[in-house]
Amino acid sequence: MLTIGLGVFVPLWIGTRGDHPIPALVTGDPALPAAQIAGHRLHLRIHDGPAGAPTVIVLHGGPGGDFRSLQGLADLSDAYHVVFYDQRGAGLSERVPADFLTLDGYLQELAAVIDHIAPNERITLIGHSWGAMLAVAYLGVDPAHVDRAVLIEPGYLDAVGRDLWQDEAQQFMSGLSYVSTTVLTGFRAAQVDGPDPYAPDDFLIGRMVRAFASHPDNPYHCGDGYDAPAWRFGAQANASWDAVDAADVDRIARGAETYGGPVLLMAGACNDWIGAELQAQHRERFSEADLVVVREAGHDLLWDNPHAALSAIRDFLRQPGAGLHH
Repeated sequence: MLTIGLGVFVPLWIGTRGDHPIPALVTGDPALPAAQIAGHRLHLRIHDGPAGAPTVIVLHGGPGGDFRSLQGLADLSDAYHVVFYDQRGAGLSERVPADFLTLDGYLQELAAVIDHIAPNERITLIGHSWGAMLAVAYLGVDPAHVDRAVLIEPGYLDAVGRDLWQDEAQQFMSGLSYVSTTVLTGFRAAQVDGPDPYAPDDFLIGRMVRAFASHPDNPYHCGDGYDAPAWRFGAQANASWDAVDAADVDRIARGAETYGGPVLLMAGACNDWIGAELQAQHRERFSEADLVVVREAGHDLLWDNPHAALSAIRDFLRQPGAGLHH
């Protein structure tokens, strides 16, 4: 038995040897743009607009993802200050203990980012996927601070929605190909050498998240695989949210019930899982919401079709009451 095990292990170990680089965090690379926010060092980039321009804050997906694929929103800096940040424990931001990776923790962090950037201003939130869910939750905490919100394919807004999402997701995390990818990625992750103790797990989970999104039957993409870029995934952030209790998830929906300002929901035309049909249901939760479906786009519609996505967002932001019209 030992001989058989070695006969499998050794070829796999040798076959997966190589350079498996993973970028450093802001805690390890002082050249990265960063700020100390709510006690943690965050990867943060600001694209300044004209003097006196209103502020847009971008919330990436995950939890655990980063804002790399959303940087097309920087084009809005011709009229807005556009702020990107990797959330705590995610992307290139500082890794933190699980106790900080809660809904309250993320909400406190977002409030601190707003206070750091635009303390006396009503801001616009643009959230993608999990980031859209976080934006909705924030609308329930401090609605007076938000002028309007763009919500790009939030996966769910309550615990029932999470259960449905998880049930559907299972079909994209099974099968021989997925198991094979898991095994090979595990061997590669075991050989990741730095730049910090979190790198191997981040490498492993980041690759598996991409395998999930790229599954040929997953409508997150339009048929050619999920190719939206990322810097680095936060494994602990992802695991911590998976373990959150139903009561916390239900708190997200309260934002939709509380907020009375304008909301734009966006969906990719290729995504028949959490795309137009689900977002139409989400729209009904808000008192003032529109829905735009972006053609030739999957879940990461700002990457798949940036021209159409940005055009829809600009139209929404220019409507009466948007930041430019204060």
